[in-house]
Amino acid sequence: MTHKIETLALHAGFRSDDRTNAVAVPIYQTTSYEFNSTKHAENLFQLSELGNIYTRIMNPTNDILEKRVAAIDNGIAALAVASGQAASLYSIQNICVAGDNFVCSKHLYGGTWNLFKNTLKDMGIEARFVNPSDPNNFREATDEKTRAYYAETLPNPSFEVFPIGEVAEIGRELGIPLIVDNTAAPILCRPFEHGAAITIYSATKFIGGHGTTIGGLLVDGGNFDWESHSDRFPKLNKPDPNYHGVVWTEAAKPLGPIAYLLKARVTLLRDSGAAMSPFNAFQFIQGLETLPLRMERHCQNAMAAANFLSKHPKVSRVIHPSVQRGKAKTNADKYLRNGYGSLMGIEIEGGKKSGHRFIDSLKLFYHVANIGDARSLAIHPATTTHSQLDEHELMAAGVTPGYVRLSIGIENIDDIISDLEQALAKV
Repeated sequence: MTHKIETLALHAGFRSDDRTNAVAVPIYQTTSYEFNSTKHAENLFQLSELGNIYTRIMNPTNDILEKRVAAIDNGIAALAVASGQAASLYSIQNICVAGDNFVCSKHLYGGTWNLFKNTLKDMGIEARFVNPSDPNNFREATDEKTRAYYAETLPNPSFEVFPIGEVAEIGRELGIPLIVDNTAAPILCRPFEHGAAITIYSATKFIGGHGTTIGGLLVDGGNFDWESHSDRFPKLNKPDPNYHGVVWTEAAKPLGPIAYLLKARVTLLRDSGAAMSPFNAFQFIQGLETLPLRMERHCQNAMAAANFLSKHPKVSRVIHPSVQRGKAKTNADKYLRNGYGSLMGIEIEGGKKSGHRFIDSLKLFYHVANIGDARSLAIHPATTTHSQLDEHELMAAGVTPGYVRLSIGIENIDDIISDLEQALAKV
């Protein structure tokens, strides 16, 4: 039976505990798992049989989270990791080595921008930033060493929906997978339906939804033929010394088209250890159960807030898909279902000073470096989340001195608007 997303969020991957019949997912707070025999242990370590070895690599609670998120995205498998940043890093490291490059959108979260521009550069991996307004910019930046395209569905802070289908089509023509960070649009967008190969999440945000837990996820769509492009992906198609010369595209065949994710789990996660704790996985499973309802309310409230702010004399511009025009609005309508998301930016007259005064005057909104909480949040990106960018990079990312980012929560909309109104009155 095929279920809708709202049902999958509650039921995918788990019905009840086999031993106790408990309906809630158990927290398997264990490091290790007893092997049935020496042969069983040998098979697990040689990957001739899949099973639990050590919680740094896999865990039964994490497994249920992974299955549920994969089902929601219509993917084939997922991998839970310690943070969204770890997910971003692994998504590239899994197929890139020193001397390789990947092409990514200029419209990125500041932490991801710095990770790609500086940290990966130190590893010898080049990030080539392009303007996503013209999908052909990805083609023009591609060469024989390009291993992936990378973008955010609803990029922070421009909030112009990425042209997933157009860039994915270019990539498939050239044998290049599109990796999409879908953190800001879970439920609202299913990138695999538009040709993306991999999705990633900072589960810390909307999936968790309550500002309590850090975690990340990679999801494999199982729809990219890594083997057909063996020259472009030697890490998946040539012998890997990590496992006595295993070739991942061959090793994964009995399990399904999961070569990419299998390699990420048993090499990157095993060796660098950015594992999600079972307790955190449990928290995210709880968050998933109400995610469809919360996203609906987030979107409703954000639409109302955007409408109010767009008419306010002290707000020169509102950045939200609902008020965009042209291609940006076309993409929003094409790729987002049942809402435009809860994130928005506003340009306040008076620049940095006015932006700071506005945030300091808010009473209901929390001033925190996060998005996607059930509660409403606000921050000044130029001096916080994107402060590591230089002036030119800030402009390229869409961050001006007067830009304020809002994450609209699920409170009563009258209270949200009242707080915005009183804060603007003090600017």
